[in-house]
Amino acid sequence: MAQKSIGGSMELASKIKARRNELGLTIEEAARKAGVGIKTWCRYEAGESIRQDKGKGVCRALNWKLLPVEDEENDSFKLEDYRTHEAWSSYLEKNFGKIAAISFAVGSDILLDYIKEDLEALSSNPKGTHIGELDASWLASILPPQFLMEYNYEFLYSMRDRLIHLRAIARGGADMRAHSPMEEIIYLLIADESEFLIESDPQLKAKDGWKDWVFDLFDDDDVIINLYSDHCLTQANVYHFSHWMEEIFYTK
Repeated sequence: MAQKSIGGSMELASKIKARRNELGLTIEEAARKAGVGIKTWCRYEAGESIRQDKGKGVCRALNWKLLPVEDEENDSFKLEDYRTHEAWSSYLEKNFGKIAAISFAVGSDILLDYIKEDLEALSSNPKGTHIGELDASWLASILPPQFLMEYNYEFLYSMRDRLIHLRAIARGGADMRAHSPMEEIIYLLIADESEFLIESDPQLKAKDGWKDWVFDLFDDDDVIINLYSDHCLTQANVYHFSHWMEEIFYTK
């Protein structure tokens, strides 16, 4: 499914540029904060459209809750459109509701795009380069920080493979429970990255706690406690990077 876009206009472009200047950011700094390339940011300030999944990054860079567009309903979700999405999960819809299924479909598109962008950037850098060394990487800001230097080309390639596998499982309507720490991380990132689109869509009427489908799927929030806290994990911990690809959960 093609990514939806927020229609560009000189009025929106002017607001983006004015806000950037108000915050004292250079184009390079704004692009880095948004997780996009410098040329892409320049196109935004020239009045070109903004892919809707990139809107969250623009908002983060400019400290906006939402982009100041006049007609937000043009890009509203239509459930019937997403039922044909290649990553639509009838399992998630049946067990956790339609918003969970939409969250997975949309969020997995966004995450896959982030991975592909970083893979392309890493391919033109020396072997062993990690995403923290790239000029712009959205993944560097959302993956567990303790293991930043482990996120090289080989890791992202494995992550992409696992994400594609989960999308195939979703399409087949099978049980979506996570079997490895890597899968839990992927599900968590998918839910987080779909948040901007779902909460800005008036037709979905998402209630507080709609992202709980992730933790209901895991039966706990151990991935948050272990990987997104101030804990320094030892290799004995199942959430240590050395165990991410191991099938640990729901193996019986």
